[in-house]
Amino acid sequence: MALKLLLLPRTQRATSLPQLAAACCLVLALLLLPLSACAAAATVVTRLPGFDGPLPFSLETGYVSIDEDTGSELFYYFVESERSPATDPVFLWLTGGPRCSGFCGVAFEIGPINFVVEPYDGTLPRLVYNPDSWTRAASVLFLDSPVGTGFSYARDPQGYDVGDISSSRQVVTFLRKWFDDHPWLLSNPFYVGGDSYAGKTVPLVVQYISEGIEEMHHPLINLKGYLVGNPVTGEKIDMNSRIPYAHSHGIISDQQYEAAMANCKGDYVSPTNKLCAEVLQTIEDLMSEVNKNDILAPTCPFDSPKQGRDSLARRALAEEHYYRLSDPPEEHSSPCFEYRFYLSYFWANDNATRAALGIKEGTVTEWVRCKRSGFPYTYDFHRSIKYHFNLTTRGYRLLVYSGDHDLVVPFSGTHAWIRSFNFSIVDDWRAWHLDGQAAGFTIKYANDLTFATVKGGRHTAPGNRPKECLAMAKRWLHNEPL
Repeated sequence: MALKLLLLPRTQRATSLPQLAAACCLVLALLLLPLSACAAAATVVTRLPGFDGPLPFSLETGYVSIDEDTGSELFYYFVESERSPATDPVFLWLTGGPRCSGFCGVAFEIGPINFVVEPYDGTLPRLVYNPDSWTRAASVLFLDSPVGTGFSYARDPQGYDVGDISSSRQVVTFLRKWFDDHPWLLSNPFYVGGDSYAGKTVPLVVQYISEGIEEMHHPLINLKGYLVGNPVTGEKIDMNSRIPYAHSHGIISDQQYEAAMANCKGDYVSPTNKLCAEVLQTIEDLMSEVNKNDILAPTCPFDSPKQGRDSLARRALAEEHYYRLSDPPEEHSSPCFEYRFYLSYFWANDNATRAALGIKEGTVTEWVRCKRSGFPYTYDFHRSIKYHFNLTTRGYRLLVYSGDHDLVVPFSGTHAWIRSFNFSIVDDWRAWHLDGQAAGFTIKYANDLTFATVKGGRHTAPGNRPKECLAMAKRWLHNEPL
């Protein structure tokens, strides 16, 4: 009976995800696979605290064991496509950081919910539906990776000692097990995506997936390509591009730019003389006057581990609602984009939220959006550009997009390394449009490599240009010109 259920077309299957999970477990048990591979830890979420009414999309959360020796488990959010889940692509979305929760993708980037941005008063922050979610075109799997991120955890402290390479391999282990529990999605086109620091590890994950496919001589995962947004590469080109970008946008003067060029000889990362170091310090001081994530936005603090008097008072007001709050982030003015990060801390640490998401008791005492300290992390993958070259020349599609108001990883540096491949131009530089207006500029190269800017986009462009980024993703996924 379980086999019959799994082999039915999606529209004829039982609508209950627990039934499907149970069927999967029965099939795997019959095949003598360990029961631990089954989706017993999956939770079907129909309502979320702070969201008015039932969710208008299908959400599943759960854990997948990726290392039995350390008891390491990765937590995920899976949102089924709101359009045609039987045929639409499946996306794995990795958030940057490293160690920034996949929930960032759900609520701040490409996912189906947004926070209502209003001053926090001690009650549960409110959520609303995001009509520009990428789940209108694909099923998206948001992952808390590496171990120690979001709600992912390890029972042995050694499980938190990871790095670029080891965590990327763990992502592949996660995918193999997750697809074992979701076999009806194996034939769907599969893509990996991410932005910021994930732009560095995404090509590594894709490389490992492709190697596994080649070793097995048949596609266990229907990998078609990947995309990266304002991607870190780990190479000097990212940092070196900041100074020309700052000059072109009026942040530093002609004289300062000329002094940097004359004394630093094109290397703005590792100064070799006093004059270079001095001018770089002056430039850094000037760049600190703007929000590097969005040069037109107000400068706002991130999730710093400090408490103001107001946050302490509000915590006392609603203390019984929260799960072991210890050090809330600093509150800042609500016009800041980052204010929703502040709200997410209280939402994710609410007992009702944890219950709805199926969080295991005693695993993560305090949810933090980005864990910037406390766990070891090895930055052992230094050069990702050659991986982009290898993957595109082997036939995997690639979309690289850049918010053009980002000073963290400027679009100019990103386009420079793409141009270094010397691929022939298929569709030359032009505007791409939405609603009759230029939404950015794009160019397409041979080997199905597309580069696009998002006009007015920040470091994570879907966050402040959601309509444009959804249109871009839809067109690219359907092999349409931007």
